Amino acid sequence: MSTQTTPDLPDLGTLTVATVREGLASGQFTAEELTQACIAQVKALNGKYNAIIFENDAALDTAREIDRRRAAGEELGPLAGVPIVVKDPMDMAGIPTTAGWRLLYSGTGGVDLMPERDSPVVARMRAADAVILGKTNVPILSWTGTHANDSWAGPTINPAIEDRAPGGSSAGTAAAVATHMCVMGLAEETGGSIQNPASAQGLVGIKPTIGLVPNAGVVPLSGNRDVVGPIARNVTDAALGLDVLAGFTTEDPKTLASVDKIPEGGYASGLSKDALKGKRLGLYGPGWRKNELSDQAKELYARTIDELADLGAELILDPFAGTDFASYRQITPGTPFFDGRGLESIPYDMTKYLERLGPDAAIKTWEEFVEATKAENVLAKGAILGFLNELPDFVEAVKSPATPPALPAFTALKRAYLLLMDEVFARHRLDALVYPQMLCELPGLHSGDAILETTVGELNIAGIPGVTVPAGYYASGAPFELIFLGKQWSEQLLIQCAYAYEQGTLHRKPAV
Repeated sequence: MSTQTTPDLPDLGTLTVATVREGLASGQFTAEELTQACIAQVKALNGKYNAIIFENDAALDTAREIDRRRAAGEELGPLAGVPIVVKDPMDMAGIPTTAGWRLLYSGTGGVDLMPERDSPVVARMRAADAVILGKTNVPILSWTGTHANDSWAGPTINPAIEDRAPGGSSAGTAAAVATHMCVMGLAEETGGSIQNPASAQGLVGIKPTIGLVPNAGVVPLSGNRDVVGPIARNVTDAALGLDVLAGFTTEDPKTLASVDKIPEGGYASGLSKDALKGKRLGLYGPGWRKNELSDQAKELYARTIDELADLGAELILDPFAGTDFASYRQITPGTPFFDGRGLESIPYDMTKYLERLGPDAAIKTWEEFVEATKAENVLAKGAILGFLNELPDFVEAVKSPATPPALPAFTALKRAYLLLMDEVFARHRLDALVYPQMLCELPGLHSGDAILETTVGELNIAGIPGVTVPAGYYASGAPFELIFLGKQWSEQLLIQCAYAYEQGTLHRKPAV
C-alpha cells in the first residue's frame, strides 16, 4: 500500500534519494507534496506497525522552506527533501528522548529528558536538508537486538512477516523504511541493533567502524561499542546516508581517527555491478563461530555462494579454521545469546550523556538517573541489564560513575580480535567476509526467543564494519540476508560488494 497526494508523485515504495532529487529538480513534485504523502502513509500504516512514536510537527515547514530555497536558486543539501526518521535515543531538540522507557516519558508518568540541542547525527541530517518525519520505537534502553515489545509505545510489528520479531533495537526505524513512510532512517548498534532489524525486515543496514560516525547525544549502552548508521531499502541510499553521517566532530573525539578514512567523492561514488569480480571473500564456518546454520539457512547460503561466484568472487572456505578465533566469544550469563563485554562503562557513558542535555535537564547525574528509574531497576539480577553485574569491570565503574573506567579486559579482547583478523586476512589475501546474517529464520514476535545472528559480539567488540543486503526468503516468507564484513574502515569496499550482489540478484520484495 502506498498513499499519494498528487498524480505526479511516484509510488512511495519506489522512491530513492535519486528519484527524490530528480522529481524535485524537474518540478514533478514539491518537497511539501512528498512530505504530505509520507505523512499520509504514516497515518495509514503506523497504527498497525507502530514504527514512529513521535511525529515531527515541523516536517511540513521544513519541506516548504526547501521548496522556497529551491525556487530562489539557493544551494541545497545532498538530502534536500528526502523524508527520513530518527531512532528515539538520538537527541532531537523539541522532542523528548525516552529510550523506549515509560519512566523516561511524561506521557506515561515518567520524567522527560528534553535535549537543548540536536545530537551531531541529527544536526547533520538537518544540515543536509533531509525532512525528519519523526522518532522511532525501541525497546527499553535499546537492550535487545530482537524486538521492541517492552517499549512504552508497545511492540513494533515486522512488515516483512508480521508474526515474527522485527529485529531490535532499531525496530521502528526499519519498520518505517520497510512500510515506505520514509526513504531512510537513522539506526544505532551496540549489539546487532542495525544489522538485526535491517535483516529481519529485508533492508540494507550499514554498521560503521566505531569512530566513523559520532555518537554524542545518543542514549548510551557503551561508548566503546555504540555506533550510528543508516537503514534504507537499497545499498545506494544507505551509502548516501553514511556520506552525511560520517566524519569528525569535537563532540566525539574518537571520530578524529576517521579524517583520512572517508573516500573522496563519498561512499556512494563509483558503485559498479562488477565490483565482486576478483574479490576474495571468506565464508562462514566453525573457525569463526561453532554455531551451525539451520538446514534452510544452509540451502539459502549455498545458493548465495553460487551467486557470488557467478558475479566473479573468489570464495575461501572458513578462513578462520585452525585459529582460536571462535573461542574469544563468550555468552554473558543472564543473556540468551549475547557477549556483553564493553558495556561495563555505562555509568560513565550515561553521566556524559546526561551532562550534554544541558543545565535544565530533569536528570543530571547517574545517581539521579538511578533514582528516577528505581521503580524498574534494570540493573537488578534477572532484569534486562542485570547481566552487567557479570562483567569484570562493571562493579568498579558503578562505584565512581564520573570516572572514566580503564576496561583492561575489554581492550585486551578487542586487540586480540583485531590482530587475529589482520593475520587471517593477510594469510588468505581476503578482501572481506560474507556470512548469512542469522543462523536461522526469525523467532516469533512474542516467543521470548532471541534472534540468533552470526556476527554480533565479534563485530561490535572489534569495532569493525558490516553491511547487510537482502539475499532471498525462507519458505515461511521470512527474509534471508547476507552481511559483508571486513577490517576497520573498509566501508567503501563492503558497500561496493553489497551493491554488486544486490544489483546482480535483486532479491528484495516490497514488504507492503
